[in-house]
This record gives sequence, C-alpha cells and structure tokens, in this order.
Amino acid sequence: MNITSTHRSWAASGSRITFALISLAVGLALLFGGFQLMRLGGSLYYFLAGAGYVVLATLFLLRNRAAWALSLSLLIFIATVGWALYDAPALAFWPLLPRLMVPAILLMLSLLTVATQPDMPSTARRASAGGGVALLAGVVVAAVAMFSPHGGIKGPGMGKPRVASIVPPQPDDWQFYGRNINGTRYVPYTQITPQNVANLKVAWVYHTGRRTKGPGAGVDENTPMQVGTTLYTCTPENVVAAIDADSGKEIWRFDPHAHTQEHVSCRGVGYHDITADESLTIEDRQAAADQPCAQRILVSAVDARLFALDAHTGGLCPGFGNNGFVDLMRNMGPTENSKRYHPTALPVVMGHLAVIGGWVRDIVHGEPSGVVRAYDVRTGALVWAWDVGNPDNAVPPDANTPFTLETPNVWAIPTYDKALNQVYLPTGNGPPDYWGGDRDEVKNRFGAAVVAVDATTGKTKWVRQLIHHDVWDFDLPSQPVLYDVTNEKGEKVPSLIQTTKTGHIFVIDRRNGEFVTPVEERAVPTTPAAQGEHLSPTQPFSVGMPTIGADPLSEQAMWGVSTFDQLYCRIMFKNSVYEGPFTPPGEKPYIEWPSLLGGMNWGGISIDEANDILFVNDMRMPLRMMLVNHEDAKHYKISTDEVPGFMGTLRPQIAGPYSGVRIDILQSPLQVPCNTPPFGTMSAIDLRTKKLLWQVPMGTAEQLGPMGIKSHLPMPMGMPTLGGPTSTASGLLFFAGTQDYYLRALDSMNGKELWKAPLPAGAVAAPLVYKSPKTGKEYVVISIGGASHSPDVADDVIAFDLPTKE
Repeated sequence: MNITSTHRSWAASGSRITFALISLAVGLALLFGGFQLMRLGGSLYYFLAGAGYVVLATLFLLRNRAAWALSLSLLIFIATVGWALYDAPALAFWPLLPRLMVPAILLMLSLLTVATQPDMPSTARRASAGGGVALLAGVVVAAVAMFSPHGGIKGPGMGKPRVASIVPPQPDDWQFYGRNINGTRYVPYTQITPQNVANLKVAWVYHTGRRTKGPGAGVDENTPMQVGTTLYTCTPENVVAAIDADSGKEIWRFDPHAHTQEHVSCRGVGYHDITADESLTIEDRQAAADQPCAQRILVSAVDARLFALDAHTGGLCPGFGNNGFVDLMRNMGPTENSKRYHPTALPVVMGHLAVIGGWVRDIVHGEPSGVVRAYDVRTGALVWAWDVGNPDNAVPPDANTPFTLETPNVWAIPTYDKALNQVYLPTGNGPPDYWGGDRDEVKNRFGAAVVAVDATTGKTKWVRQLIHHDVWDFDLPSQPVLYDVTNEKGEKVPSLIQTTKTGHIFVIDRRNGEFVTPVEERAVPTTPAAQGEHLSPTQPFSVGMPTIGADPLSEQAMWGVSTFDQLYCRIMFKNSVYEGPFTPPGEKPYIEWPSLLGGMNWGGISIDEANDILFVNDMRMPLRMMLVNHEDAKHYKISTDEVPGFMGTLRPQIAGPYSGVRIDILQSPLQVPCNTPPFGTMSAIDLRTKKLLWQVPMGTAEQLGPMGIKSHLPMPMGMPTLGGPTSTASGLLFFAGTQDYYLRALDSMNGKELWKAPLPAGAVAAPLVYKSPKTGKEYVVISIGGASHSPDVADDVIAFDLPTKE
C-alpha cells in the first residue's frame, strides 16, 4: 500500500469515527430527553430518533457497514420529514426549522462521510457526495431565509388603496399623551409620505442628562409634549425640560430631585392654559392672562409629588399646593417613602382639573390605596377622590381620614371625554396579584375594569369588567381610546376601545358601558385551583374583534433554535399545568399565556381616523409560574424587582397560605422563548369590517440572541415590543418599541417597512410627529433611554426631518 492510499484510509476512518461520535452524542441526548417526554405522554419521535442515531453511530463504527448506514440515515431523515409535516402546527418556516435543520445537517454529514468510504462503490460515493452538497446548499438557503420576514398575516382587505375621507378637525399641538384628547395618536399631516420617508435625516439631538444609567435605572417611556414652538420632555427621574421645537436647544430645565427604588418612569407631562380653559369664567381667564403660570406644566414625580411649573420659565407655581407641589402620599396608607406607591402615568388635564392614579406594589394585604384623585390645576386643592371603598360618594376626605387600603389601582393613563363630562379609569386588580381567596365584593366588582366616573364630582357612572376575579395580574394596561365605531346594526356609536394583556380588544359604548362589538362569556377552567381560591367560572371573550397573539399553546407549538431546546421546551410544557386561557394559578408549575407581560401592554394603540384603521403592537412571552406556600418559601431568594428581574426568585405574595409566586419565562436553556416566533408583531385592524388587515413581525434579533448575547444578526423574527405606534394622514406608521435599536416607518396599508434609522439604544416610547408653526417643517421625534431590561441606555431625544430643498 502506498502512502497516498494509507492517508486516504486514515482520512476515511477518521471521518467515519468522527461522524459516529457526533451521531452517538445526538442519539444519547435525544434518547434521554425523549424518554422523559414519552413518560409525560408527549411525542415518541425524539426517543425513536435517538435510538435511530445510536444505531447509526454503531454502524459507522463498524467496518464495511457504510451501505447499511447510508440506508438508515436516509430512513431517519425521511421519517423525520413525514413527522415534521404532521407535527408542526403550521407548515411555515419557523415551525419547521427546529424540526428539520439538525436532522438535515446530520444527513448531510452522513452522506459526505459515506462518500469517503473505500468499501462503497464509486457510483454510490459520487451520489452520496452529490447529495451531501445538495443538502449543504439547502442548509445555506434555510440559513439565508432566516433573514427574511416570516409569520406575517395578510388579511382580506390588505392592498386596498387609502381613502382620504373627511376627518374631524384636529388640534395643531400634541397636548395629550395620545396627541389629542381622545388618545388616537393620529397626526393629520402629509408632508412626510411613503414616497419620501426614506429621505428622513437627523435634524437635532437633545441630551436629557438622566442620572441613572445602570441596573434599576428605569426605562424612558416619555412621549414629549409639543405646544407651539416648544417641546416638553421628562426623564425617568422626572427631570422636565423645555426644548425649542426647531433647534432642539434647551430653554429651561426643572429637577424635582425625586428618588424611589423601583419602577422609575415618566411617560409625559400635562399642560394647562388658564387663558383658554372653557371650564373657567371669562373673568378668571382674563385675570390670569398676564400672570406667571398662566400656562403651566404638570408632572407627577416617582416620589409621589405633583408639581406645577411655569411653562415659559420652568419655575414652580407658588399658588399651587405647598409652594408648587402637592404631596400625593397624604391619606394613602403605608407608602414607605414611595417604595409601595407612586404615579407611573402622567396627569390627565380635563378643564381646570388634573386626574392622577398610581402604581401599587400589589404583594401583600394592607397595600396603599388605589384611589384616583382630581386636583385643581390652579391651586392644587383636592376636588374629588374616587375611592373603591366608597365609589359613589367621591367627596374629599378630611385630613385624618385615610383612603381605603389595598384597592384596585389605576397605573395606566385615564382618558377624558369632554362631551360626556366623564373620565374613564382602566383599573388593575386588588392586591395581592395572584391569590384572591379573601377578596371582598367591591374588589371583585372594580378590579380589571373600565370605570366611568363623573369628571366634575368623581362619582361612578358605570363599570364594565373585562377580567373577572383577576389572579393573573392582567391589569388593564393601556389608555382607553375614544373613537366612534359602527355596531352590528350599522349604527355609529360613541365608543371606547380598550386593549388588554390577554390579546383581546374590547369596544364599549362610552355612554353606558355596554359592548358595541360582540362579547361572549365563556366557561374557563376553575381547577386545579390554589388553596382557598374562588375563581370565576366564566370570562369575557371579545369575539367581535380580532384576538392578537393568543392562539392556545400545545406541545406541538413549543419551539427552539434547534431540535434539542425544542425537546426541552416540550418537556417543560408537558411537565406544567396548562388548561388554556385563564389557567388557574396553583402550587404546581402552571403556564400563563398570554402572560402578565401581554398581549398588549401600556403602549396602547393608534387609529388612522381617515381610514378607520386601528394599529396595535404586542408581545408573546409565556410564563411558567408557581404559587409557593409559607414552608417552601424558606428555600427561595426573595425579590421585588420588576419582570424579568426576579426570574428564578420568589416575588412576595403574602396572602392566605402563600408567601410568594415564582415567575419564569417559559424558555429553553438558551434563554429563547419556547413559543413559536414571532415574539412580537404590529397589527392593523379595519374598524369598519372588524377584520385583521395585516400583521407583521416587529424587530430583529440583532441586539438580542441566545443567552442574552447580542447576535448582531438582523433576523426579523419579531421580538417582544413595548411602547406604542403613531399614525399619520399620509399613510405612515412610526414605531420604535422593538428590542433592536431602530425607529421604523411602515406603510400603514400593508405593514411594509419603508424606512428605519439606527438609534443609540432601544426606545420604548411612542414617537411624536408635529409640524413647526415657525418653519412649517414636519418632525418625527423619539425619546431614547434603552429597551426594557437591556444593559444599553441613553439619554437622547432625536428629531428627524426631510432635507430642505435648495
């Protein structure tokens, strides 16, 4: 035998043994995991495939068995393809990828190994080599396909041309969180269009100088307010600044020196112009015209103070409360220096009153009150208080009478209905979040509900509950949006649109609380329940509107980057309690889907008022949870961090027989969610037909990958989203609340991405779009502080505009 033949023999033996070891490792892993899954009543495939790969490894280890190995390798792959097509919940790219990619690579390696074996006929070696190369090409094509969007939905109305219909007069300024008083976040301008949006460039950058930039620094959720030629912005620590709308230069800055230990945020400020307030007499308006603070900014700080500032100078308004601020902790109960209570929304100005709710920690009996209060914007005097303990008698208590403790709170943004003189409150549940065995009738009536109260007196007008006996932390998360919607009879009804964490969208007659689109009370599971719990046997399901991102989970719906983590996710699913939507919390691990993260969250919606199209983003991250009793709680670390900061720890829930709840994302060891992508989308709903117009994945894996490591790969899988969208009359939809660092513009009629601009960090705030009254230029502004729970933070407010024509 010559040296060349010897080398070939060694190479053939080396490749044979190497592949045998790879096949053996894969086989043993699948055998082990597949046996566990099989014991839980899951799919037999993984165990059988594992056995097949172990036998395949044995054949390759034996000499002169290449032909048998080739036959078995082909048989395993063909069987895998048949199983994948049968097992996948949808014949789509992402569901099939983890089922076929690893087996395809193994078949490719098997074929290439066979091609080197001298005991095989030359024709078989050539055929094996050709098949291996073809499979390699297929693997490359699949890898390239990861960089194209998958998982979108094209509705029946997609592709229809935009109709420029008559729209009610719109304000020139962005004076409210949702731009106008109704909260539609609709911009009636057409200077920036789908045809020229790609030309947007940075006009100016303003740095807020936020102090906190490490863990627990809070997230910049601020949508700046625009009044005339001035923008008003705030940092998570509630530092307020006035900025010139055309240059981005700072006019003034106010620092309240507010401090708290968690949930640091500022979503915006309130604005009041006494000289234009029609709720005041002409004499009062004229008298205030030349006085300081005739126009004022209202900001609620995270240490539970409400400030009034002169809109022109940033100085405190001396006639407001205690020389410019009101203490919101008064009569609230055990606030512990704002550790257990503080506002997270912004003051909603309605006439000469400002309405404000607050966040409560919701972990123990005796939490601070969830009361909602209205203050006179001129004096800071408390005008009314809506207290669940006495909701029909909303008169201010005396100085020594506390509000009712541990009641449903309103941490999202209320909405003011000027025509009906009502304010709509989206409530949370009564603490603690996950066990309600001893909740009283009042908590059960007002929890997770839209409550209409009289804007003048604060007295309850009507209540429409959207989650019964909420023990899933399904607080109503977003601002109710006021918009007229047609009912099944074709009648235009003054409506309120409320999104939820469950993926349901409810349309309610804002006059009386009746549903405008059909809602069904459907039976939901009540067992197995926690000790002492009394669950509602039914829950409202909004069947007249599309449900977003809430398809029931199954073992087949479990996903993974590879066969191995998909198998792990299947085992986790089968080893958990899951009874569908509203699975009862209990002491055994149970899956909450949609989860307390959403569905929809606090970002809310936007409505194209010219075409009656609703836009909403969502996130899709199932949680695996477990109530922990007092004895077992001794073995856990306790944490009150926000999700997902307390993953793997115990979040206190001190109620009944329980000390806490363990909350983990249902994810693989690679820290990839176990559900099939997309993990976040943007959807458009035609409010005329009540049908989904389109849905597209939002965001790429560029800044987030397995093990939390940045992949730097712009795969458009659709990542969890926060913040909200902004639509324009020209047919654009602006959005920045993805896990990658971009501000995007989509075509509002089909969801196609038309433009994106890189940002220094993630941005979860809603974009602001305005037209300068000085120059006539249209600007798109985004406040950037970092994506939720991302290590990258920033302090930028960036404005984009179109280049000036020479």
